Amino acid sequence: MITIAFGVVVAALLCWGSRWVNPAIAPLCIGVALILAGSTIATMRSAFVAEPVLGFRYYGPIQGRVVSVDRSASDAPRITMDQVVLSRMSPGRTPSRIRISIHGEQVIQHFHPGETVIMTGHLSPPAGPAEPGGFDFQRHAWFMKLGAVGYTRTPVLRLEEPEINSLSMRVFAIRMGLSRFVQNAIPGEAGAFAAAIVTGDRSAMRQETLANLRATNLAHLLAISGLHMGLLTGFIFGVVRYGLALCGGFALRYPTKKIAAVCAMVVGAGYLALSGGNVATERAFIMVAVMLVAVILDRRALTIRAVALAAIIVLLLRPEAITGPGFQMSFAATTALVAVLGLLRGVDLSGWPKWLRAMLSVVLSSAVAGFATAPFAAAHFNQIAHFGLIANLLSVPLMGVLVMPAAVLALCLAPVGLSAIGFSVMAVGLRWILFVADSVADWDGAVGRVVAPNSWVLPILAITLLWLVLWQGRARWLGVLGVGAAFVLWAHSERPHVLIADNGALVGVMTPNGRALSKPTGSGFIAGIWLENDGDLISQEDAASRAGYTREGRSVRVRIGDWQILQVSGKTALADLDGCDGADVLVSNQEDLIDRPCEVFDLRRLRQTGALALDIGPDQELIVTPANAKSGQRPWNNADDAIYEDIILQRKTFENQ
Repeated sequence: MITIAFGVVVAALLCWGSRWVNPAIAPLCIGVALILAGSTIATMRSAFVAEPVLGFRYYGPIQGRVVSVDRSASDAPRITMDQVVLSRMSPGRTPSRIRISIHGEQVIQHFHPGETVIMTGHLSPPAGPAEPGGFDFQRHAWFMKLGAVGYTRTPVLRLEEPEINSLSMRVFAIRMGLSRFVQNAIPGEAGAFAAAIVTGDRSAMRQETLANLRATNLAHLLAISGLHMGLLTGFIFGVVRYGLALCGGFALRYPTKKIAAVCAMVVGAGYLALSGGNVATERAFIMVAVMLVAVILDRRALTIRAVALAAIIVLLLRPEAITGPGFQMSFAATTALVAVLGLLRGVDLSGWPKWLRAMLSVVLSSAVAGFATAPFAAAHFNQIAHFGLIANLLSVPLMGVLVMPAAVLALCLAPVGLSAIGFSVMAVGLRWILFVADSVADWDGAVGRVVAPNSWVLPILAITLLWLVLWQGRARWLGVLGVGAAFVLWAHSERPHVLIADNGALVGVMTPNGRALSKPTGSGFIAGIWLENDGDLISQEDAASRAGYTREGRSVRVRIGDWQILQVSGKTALADLDGCDGADVLVSNQEDLIDRPCEVFDLRRLRQTGALALDIGPDQELIVTPANAKSGQRPWNNADDAIYEDIILQRKTFENQ
């Protein structure tokens, strides 16, 4: 708290003092003050969401209240629970929230918001990055207040009826009820799609559908973001304004444009609440709200200042969002569109036919948004949708002119029992979009894989793109050099020679043909992330068939330079091992209590380091980079015995042993 108070005081003093210093220095003072303020807000946010985190693997009875329902990457139903009760664990040590994947056949068909359920299951702490510098699920879980994740294969039983005693639970109950209503009205995958864009509930969507939408760059139609919020509020704004214009006396006495803006803002706020309020939806609503307030105040709505204000508000509420793909892609698309519209404001197209202007608008907006978000999507998801522009041109117009208006019509007609009219029209549009996604995803070369960039690429890219947008005069084109430098760095990004999973059960070695994995099954999630970050489309089974290691029973031997790494699986194989069997580094998925003449990374030490990356240094030393060394010491990975620095192994150390 002392650090927070100090940051607030220094930031305030810098802002106040900038009034009295040289005008040329004042912007620098304000910039430093904003950085300090941002760090302070981030620290406060980290402390505010702090909750107990499970410190061991748990198996036993689990009780909790359902507060969220979704679907896991393996297509299993998944529930998030609060008011958690675990066997033989005090309330002070029990996580406030946990997330459970439901496997097996005996599954409750519909989880009702607020109901208390019981089961027997496995829980473990949120896992760290699958590799140094990779996506940190521990961090993600910390800000979601998730203290444990796990699964169950036993029946999930309802212990108590739903308890709806708070505004958030009431909204959640309405949201899930509306989702079921939509899915009953529109059967099949189109109904699941409709529920996702109306309520944000994706629990009924199959992973195959999600994969096809991502492969065709249509996943943004699924997320409730700027497109949906803009279409909805724009539709409401137009209907209210033109409806009031029909009332001549009213329109002459009252500002119908401003009344329509207020109505659109109220509807947008309701949509935000029903959608679950993720970062993209928050950003979209804030951006729309800023634009509508500008309309009310008779100001120009679409400006870079409006985008900046929306970004500041989002980061004040959720400063952790800045590193996520949702924030980066949303604001990249919005900033690019506003900047391009500003450049084209003086272009006179009044002589063009209306249909041609509408078509040009769709093509231009899809192309600009696609190009703006492509680098960030490729960096986070390691893939590029080569035919994304075609898929968007075939789908986005239909979303605007058919799907969203039909959804509004259906909800308006629901009280009189005529919602089927709107839903039937909506289903036609959604089935077409799904058809486009399935068809385009099957084209040869629809998806391209890219290597994960090093840590400098995205910051350089973001700063130089902002320079291009914000700077005035010829100097702005220096940003092109920065963008080029970022892509050159990306092209020369190198992957670790050897990767070791944090459970010691999987090793991957880079070969001329790609990464070879030590086993064809098991640790599939980690294997998939390694191969994705390598930009490799191959499966784990095929990667395990590559040459690059030597298998010796239940052991795998890998060579990197003059160094030998031996990975041993199982207690029996470890107990039968004589010393290190000639290896320089021993990796085991068990705890090793024997003093051995080599560097040992057993399960106990891997808990301290996290996943490992191994490379050869300039003097032929072996550089071992723990995941914790890349993440740094943070509240979500703070352990007394954790290792937060690289481990440098010299050859002479082993020669003297």
